[in-house]
Amino acid sequence: MLENRILVVDDEIEICELIRDYLRREGFEVILAHDGKQALEYYRQHSPLLMILDVMLPKLDGMEVCRIVRAESSIPIIMLSAKKSDIDKILGLGLGADDYISKPFSTRELVARVKANIRRYTMLSSNKDSNDHLLRYGSLKIDKKGYNVYIDGENVDLAAKEFEVLLLLALHPHQVFTREKIFERIWGYNEFGDISTITVHIRKIREKIEKNPSSPKYIRTVWGVGYKFTGGE
Repeated sequence: MLENRILVVDDEIEICELIRDYLRREGFEVILAHDGKQALEYYRQHSPLLMILDVMLPKLDGMEVCRIVRAESSIPIIMLSAKKSDIDKILGLGLGADDYISKPFSTRELVARVKANIRRYTMLSSNKDSNDHLLRYGSLKIDKKGYNVYIDGENVDLAAKEFEVLLLLALHPHQVFTREKIFERIWGYNEFGDISTITVHIRKIREKIEKNPSSPKYIRTVWGVGYKFTGGE
């Protein structure tokens, strides 16, 4: 895996070349693919640091590509789509994508999101060798090194962003985070995004770690402010 290699996947050649040109100006090496099967081939051949992936692709759609790549790697995946319904699916299905951008998008926004996702991924990767990698709160265990979560010893399948939101809150028990602050800390920017995605992620986390999601023990809502982690107290 090269530190500056990005795989861009879109069947619209003009969009691929536009993204490539702007990312090259920022010092990135860029590889282009134009269908889902080619995307998987190039991903396995070139080991990119980050993937920009369109939803609508020939041969194999972007959502399936995302599922396959996420099962093999934790590299950041930024999804592209011109349809609002696709963004809803990305969030609702928990595909493991780290971010999404609606078409048409500004190149400034794209570059900001690429840099933010790489910065966060690099930081998390550099911390994986720490010996202090386990957090325990009652029946909940969070493995920072392995990106794993367990409830009563059973593994809980969290998407990458869900894990990072949970970890952020768990590392600061009883501290209240606004949705804006969570978005800024996890996504790495606060100028462009849809803050409502935080609500979706919190709901999905609760569904996976709480015995009664409607009456959560671990992540509590502070009405009118945000969320806090209570450790099951």
